[in-house]
Order: sequence, then C-alpha cells, then structure tokens
Amino acid sequence: MLSRTADNIYWLSRNMERAENLARILEAAHRMALLPSSGDGGYDEWPSALISAGVFASFVAKHGSDGVDQARVVDYIAFDRENPSSIRSCIETARRNARSVRTALTTEMWESINSTWMELNKINPADISGTSLRDFLDWIKERVTLFRGSAYGTMIRDDAFSFMRLGTYVERGDNTARILDVKYNILLPPEEAVGGAVDEYQWMSILRAVSANRSFHWLYRTNVRPWLVAEFLILRPEMPRSLIACVREVDHQLDQLAKLYGRRAECHRLAGQLHAQLTYGRTEDIFQAGLHEFLTDFIMRNARLGDEIQRCYLS
Repeated sequence: MLSRTADNIYWLSRNMERAENLARILEAAHRMALLPSSGDGGYDEWPSALISAGVFASFVAKHGSDGVDQARVVDYIAFDRENPSSIRSCIETARRNARSVRTALTTEMWESINSTWMELNKINPADISGTSLRDFLDWIKERVTLFRGSAYGTMIRDDAFSFMRLGTYVERGDNTARILDVKYNILLPPEEAVGGAVDEYQWMSILRAVSANRSFHWLYRTNVRPWLVAEFLILRPEMPRSLIACVREVDHQLDQLAKLYGRRAECHRLAGQLHAQLTYGRTEDIFQAGLHEFLTDFIMRNARLGDEIQRCYLS
C-alpha cells in the first residue's frame, strides 16, 4: 500500500475516534457541572474538559482565562472551525481523508462518514444547550460507532484494516490516559474529601465517559474506589478502552504489518515494550511511584509510538 493511502486511512480513524472522545469529555464535564454546588466555583469541570482535550492553551489565547464557561467551552470543543481538534474539524478532516482513499473504503464506511458530515453542517451551534447538548453528544457517539461498526463488519482484513485499527487505538489510549489523569489531579476541590460523595460521583462520571460504569460494577461488584477505577482503566484487558487493551491491539496490528511487509522497526519495539510493562504491571506499584507520573509517561510514550508508526509506514 502507498504510504499516502496508509496515512489517510490511519488519520481517518484517528479523527473519527477523537471526535467521539471529545464528545465523551464534554459529556463527563456536563455531568459534573450538574452537581449542586458547581455553580459556586468549587469545581473546575469546564477547564478540565479543555485540559483533557489538549486545547486549554489555544482556548485561553482566543477567549482569555476569564472566558472559561460552559457555552464557550462547548462551542470551542464541538464547533469552532479555528480549533483543529474540535468535533466539527475532526469530522471534516476525516471526511477529507476518506475522499482521498475512497476506493480503499467500503460503501458503508463512506456513506456513514459522509452523511455524518452533511448532517453536522445542518446543526446550529446556538441551539445546542441543556438537554439538546446531551442529545448532540449521544448523536456524535452513535455516528462514530456506526462508522466503526461498518469498518469492522465490511473491511477486508488486510493492511488497510490494520492501519484503521492502529489509528483508532493509538488515539483511544491517549484519551483514556488524559481523562484519568485530569480526574486524579485536577477535579476534586480542596475542601472535599477523597472517597467522599463528590469524589465518588466524579469517578462515576469518568466511568460513564468511557462507557464503563456498568462493566466496572459487573467486574468488581463493589462501590467505586479510585484505585479500582485506575486498575480497571489501566491494567484490565477486559475493558476495551483500558490502556492495556489499546496497547495490546496496537502491538497486534503492528505484528500483522510486520509479517505482511517482512520488516520490523522501532515502532514494533516500543509497542512490545509498552505492552509488556502493562501486562506485568501492578496497581500498587503504579500508585506508589505516582499515578500522575505514570500517566504522563504513558502519554509521552504513546505519542512517540505514534510518531514511529508515522515514520515507519506513513511518511
């Protein structure tokens, strides 16, 4: 496969995954904003959404540090054309990627992303607030799920499929780590106790943000505990959005590409090394060394892995 084609497929899947992740970040922030005292300035749910999305600096550059409120944050993350990481920008870029490799996609894949883009352009951002915000975010998640399902259900299992999966899971791993890190280090107000009602509600919101609330309780059958949520989202391969599940899939797809192309590179070593670390890692060791430090290290190594994939296959 030409590197240009592989690059478009890889970034098509990354942008679609990012659009869904941004919707999940906004949904989590919206849930936390519904806490009774959040309007008194105790909780930083909207700045945390910007930090999780990686756009805090660009938002402040446009709106200023005093402009962090729900309306501006939602508009910037969801609709702002000047924000290359907004939901609208991600869908638009993904469609552009898809058009460039139209013949490499199935009809179902193209129709799902094209119809999403056309319907998104009909939405007036000024109408998105309150209940309509939840409806909009649910719609984005449904549309990305439709695209992902059409890809998984109709694509031939060749190198194009591997690049599609690589983009999805590199992006997903980054998002899970960012959401977990922001919750652990930023959200809980100083006057609230760890393990208290607010803390538990916020952890539940994080689980809902990654569609894991029911599966967490099914697996652990206990109340929400920070160390259990961290274990669930980092080390449990049963959870499809956990760090180990994402790295395992990246490692597997790189192995498939290595067999197909007959060569290995630095990206294969990095993926295998990171997978081994998570496979044999223990929650108590992570917390003892520092959860924030662990997650920051993962985000950096995942970004480097993405760069090496780009260098090996997509340049």
